[in-house]
This record gives sequence, structure tokens and C-alpha cells, in this order.
Amino acid sequence: MAQPLRVVVIGGVAAGPKIAAKVTRLRPDAEVTVVEKGEDISYAGCGLAYHISDVVREQKDLMATPAGVVRDPVFFRNVKNVTVHIRTEALEIDRRSKRVRLRSREEGREWWIAYDKLALATGARAVIPPLTGVNLRNVFVLKDIQNALAIKQFIEKEQPQEVVIVGGGLIGVEMAEALVTKGVLVTMIEMLPQVLIPLDWEMAFQVQKHMTAKGVQVLTSTKADSFEGSDKVQAVIAGDRRIPAEAVVLAVGVRPEVRLAKEAGLEIGPTGAIRVDEYMCTSDSDIYSAGDCAETTNLITGRPTYCPLGSTANKQGRVAAINICGGGERFPGVLESIICKVFDLACGTTGLSERAARALGYDVVTSLVPAADKAHYYPTARTITLKLIANRATCRLLGAQAVGPGDVAKRLDVAATAITAGMTVDQVSKLDLCYAPPYSAAMDNLITAANVLENKIEGNMRGISPMELKRRLDAGEPIVLLDVRTPAEFERGHLPGSIPIPLGALRKRCNELPRDKEIVVYCGSSLRAYEGALILRYAGFENVRVLDGSVVTWPYELVK
Repeated sequence: MAQPLRVVVIGGVAAGPKIAAKVTRLRPDAEVTVVEKGEDISYAGCGLAYHISDVVREQKDLMATPAGVVRDPVFFRNVKNVTVHIRTEALEIDRRSKRVRLRSREEGREWWIAYDKLALATGARAVIPPLTGVNLRNVFVLKDIQNALAIKQFIEKEQPQEVVIVGGGLIGVEMAEALVTKGVLVTMIEMLPQVLIPLDWEMAFQVQKHMTAKGVQVLTSTKADSFEGSDKVQAVIAGDRRIPAEAVVLAVGVRPEVRLAKEAGLEIGPTGAIRVDEYMCTSDSDIYSAGDCAETTNLITGRPTYCPLGSTANKQGRVAAINICGGGERFPGVLESIICKVFDLACGTTGLSERAARALGYDVVTSLVPAADKAHYYPTARTITLKLIANRATCRLLGAQAVGPGDVAKRLDVAATAITAGMTVDQVSKLDLCYAPPYSAAMDNLITAANVLENKIEGNMRGISPMELKRRLDAGEPIVLLDVRTPAEFERGHLPGSIPIPLGALRKRCNELPRDKEIVVYCGSSLRAYEGALILRYAGFENVRVLDGSVVTWPYELVK
């Protein structure tokens, strides 16, 4: 009788349990062992901030199946036929003898376990900056359930008034919301010029503005230098600032946990994560890797990338398991699609940002379109700002970003599908998307944004981004700003130095404008501005541009 397939999985949070469960489905006779050094297994790491805010009230809900059964070692043994060792660390991989040395944290004993196939799902570790005072009490990270429990217990027991978050990425902005909902005054420190660096600046600024309106003090281009306190943290020192803090949450990112792989001589990729092929196989044909410790490929550039997301981990884990069992499944790569909730806004991105596309040498054309996510007259309609990025030479869609209280996920998911399929802007503009007033406008946001791109590519519309316009105005260039909104809208706030001519009066009053200067037309969201630009163009004005996104996406002060 043939010996059962022995599979050892190191790591028990996302990719590891996925590998183990899939292997036992494909090979019920396999002997599968999962080794996890932490306290908990198979939990929803992306839900930790929502447990802290009590949106997810019970900790067990983060570890349960949709049927409500907690995924603990007993569950994996009885349901999945998988042996799970928690509080157990993998110390060494002996590739020649195909075995792993383990140590039980509870018992202190060490032993070797043999494998036919090994899977590394060791995840990532939170980055802890080497700053003075970083080891003070009440300096937290948010990486696992125990971290979340410590933060939650601290808030409930100490009821802090002031907390500083260091880092403005996904974890940072989600933690800001969680803490504010608990009545805490939050200051966020971000060393880069913006929060949520995967977004382009004009999109990220909308998130930052919303966070500020919700009471979060956001300090960008600010670096935490040290933490002050005798026993527990009392303040964060950032340059010449001393920011009071009863606690600090470090959210400066994660790095792949690759110690075991390195020491075993496995190849590490340029991202610092474990190099794998499209079958999730490492440089050792009997060792696979998936999740936050493994690198992947960007579907647009074809280059290695690091994308530590639960969604990626689960997909990679499934592919690894199939191939461990002798299959030929491929994982092609990712677009690095992300989305997050920030108070009343959803914000996300898929594919390349404008910044990344330009850095890669693409001749980029973009559209920036604010519009309602449903028929504008439908009572629950909410605005979203959608940005599309395309390659001018090929008209291929390269990226999409969206911010707003409306249905952001739908547009980004469709865009991700279109980018994966290599669709052009013209193809996107003609997608047969579902329409009914409760769900979308007759011309969906994505289709409208694609049409704007098409108009730009074909020369029917010349746009200018908010940042470029601000730069040129600051340089003293003789640009005429034309506001085509109503007088009431103009009075509520307009760009400095603007000339107000409502769209309905523009045909009759266009001779009031100089013909020897560049004119930038704007309105509330660019639709009327585009109409105004066409009117001027037909009247013989040659140098006319439309402000992309107009007032909705203008990230600077308006005057009244």
C-alpha cells in the first residue's frame, strides 16, 4: 500500500489553512499538518479594526465559518482531517532529509516532522521602526487577534483621550476610524506627502479632507523621531512637534517573513519576498509558498511585486494546494487591487496609478469624473469620483481609482476585469452593464469616465489636472479661469480670480473673454465645463482646457 502524501504547512492564518483544506479535499488520504507559532488560526486579519470599533462585536466571529463554527484545531481535525499545532514554531528546514524542526512554546520540547511536500505560508511581520521609546508600554501594532485584543482592552480600561497613529496606509486609516468611533482624539503622522500612497494625490486628498472633517488631525510629510515617556508612552516627537499621546499605534507597513526560507537556501525575489513561479513553487520543487511571505507578478508590467492581501493569499493558497497534489494550476498575478472604508467614504484602486504609469514610461492620459453612483434623482444616490488611467498609444486601460460615499467597489471590480482582459478605452465605454435607477445611471460612472478618456485621446477635449493648474497659477502664468456654474454656486466658493459666466449665457457673452490667453473652464464636476469648452471652441477660441474633476476634486482653498 502506497504511503500517504505527507504535507506540512508552516503558517496558519490565511494561505496556510487554505492550502491544508484544499489538499485534504483533493487527497483525502493525505497526512496534512499545519504549524502556527501564534495563538489563533484561520482568522480574518482584515477584520481586526472592525472588532476594535465593535462593528464586529465578538472576537470568535473573526475565526468562524459562515455557519458560525470556530475554526480552531479541533475543527480542523474533525472536519478537515488536518492536524494543527498552535504556539509551535518552525525552527529549521532540512531540505536534504525533507523534514522540519519544530518547537512547542508551551512544552519547550523540540522534534522533527517529515514531509513529502512543504508549504511556506509564514506571512509578514509588522515593521517596528528603530526609534527611541518604541518599546514603551501602550505602543501597539495591529497584526493579529492578540494585538487587537490588547488595543481593545486598553481602550475599554484606560479610556484614552489622545492616540497617535504612525502611518497613513490601509491599517492606519482604518484604525483612525475605529478609534474615533470610540471617542478618541486621533493624530495621524505620515512621512510621505499624502495618506494611502497607492492612490494618486488628488484622490488621496479627498480621503484626507474627509478624515479631517471627522476630527482626525492628519500630519503628512511628518516623520516620527522618537516616543517620549518613562514607563508608558506620553508623547510622540516629530521634528519640532511634541504630540501628546496616551497610546501609539504603529502602522508603517509589513515585511515578508522569510527567515526560514533564507536559512534553507530558497531563492528570495527582488521584492524581499520568497520567489515563486506561476505554480507557487519555490526554487525547491518540493516546497511551495503562498500569502504574505511570497511575491507575485504584476499583471500589467510583468514584474515581480509584493502584495500582502488576504484575497491574494487565499487565491495563491488554492493554487499551491492543487499543484502540491499533482495538478497544473497557474496563478498569473495581480493588479494590486485594494479598497478600504474610511468613515463615510469608500476608496480604492486597481492597476497602475498615474504616478506609477508615468514612472514606467507610459504616455498617460487620464480622466477624473465625479458623478452619482445611481440615477441622480434616486433618493439614495451618492457621489463617487472615478479616475481612469490609460496608455495613449494603445488606448489600453491601465488603472482605475475611486473615492466617495457611493458604490465604489462595483466600478473598481469592473475596471479590474477590463484591465485583466486588456480592454481598450473604447471597449470599456461600450460595456453592456446593468442599468436601473436604484443601481446606476443610464451611463454608468465607468462608461462616462471612459468616454472622457476617449474624447481626450481623440482631441475633442483638452484637460488639465488640479495639480498642474495650481503649479502654473503659482508660477504666474496668464491663465483665465472661467466658472460656468450658476451665480449661487459661484458665491458658495470658487477658484481665486475666476470670471463667472453661467453656461446658459456663455454663447452670448463669450466675447467678454480674451482670445490671446489660455482659458481653463470649470464647473461642479466637469460636465458643464466640457460643454462650455465646446462653445468657446466653436466660437473660435483656440486655447481652451477643462479642469479635470472641477470643484469636486480641487484640493485647494476656494474663495467666497
